[in-house]
Amino acid sequence: MAQYDHMAQARAATGAIPAQLDVGLRAHMNKVYTYLSGGLALAAVVAYVVGTNATLMQAIWGSGLKWAVIFAPLALIFFMSFRINKMSLTAAQGTYWLFTALMGLSMSTLLVVYGPTAIVKAFLITSIAFLSLSIYGYTTKRSLSGMGSFLMMGLIGLILAMVVNWFLASPALHFAISVIGVLIFAGLTAYDTQRIKNEYLQAATAGAEGAVWLSKAAVMGALGLFLNFVNMMQFILALTGGDE
Repeated sequence: MAQYDHMAQARAATGAIPAQLDVGLRAHMNKVYTYLSGGLALAAVVAYVVGTNATLMQAIWGSGLKWAVIFAPLALIFFMSFRINKMSLTAAQGTYWLFTALMGLSMSTLLVVYGPTAIVKAFLITSIAFLSLSIYGYTTKRSLSGMGSFLMMGLIGLILAMVVNWFLASPALHFAISVIGVLIFAGLTAYDTQRIKNEYLQAATAGAEGAVWLSKAAVMGALGLFLNFVNMMQFILALTGGDE
């Protein structure tokens, strides 16, 4: 790690990343975005197939299976977070694809609630915003580390507000939650992109142990960005889909 500290000081002084590290970083980020794109595509296919099939929708959402679909993705997030260091790359990849497929199942109801036109519009808006924020997080020389704790506190508050509004069903609170949700996950997109970049720069100088960790770090990085994208899209959909 001393080598990493030395390089970190050099980057702070010059704003540059050594060429060899830069090539490896780009390859690592390509892996992250490949996993992310594949996960979004898988979730979209599953959501469409299930959401347009009345029989499947009834079988899942009209029975106790709905609770498994709702809570299984959360369970997998905790499982990967606590077990990633002990998992093989194949296991990590398999868990990630299972998670994204289950997220597709959980989002199948969006087709019924909003319809395909509203979803496509929200997807395009989210894609443009996500790409812009991720580029900012990757290229900015400003440290975004201070945003992390602030955004996590905001996320906890957002979840509590959503629970409260589950009982109140207040349109005004629903609107406020949607706006704040977009802002929080927009911030997390930039923050997580920079975090993934910095984690690579640290691990790339840690020898063989760092190289092994990086293969699974790409999966975990994609998982975080996937959650940011999907949540931001759903909050944008809540703001824009009502007009459809």
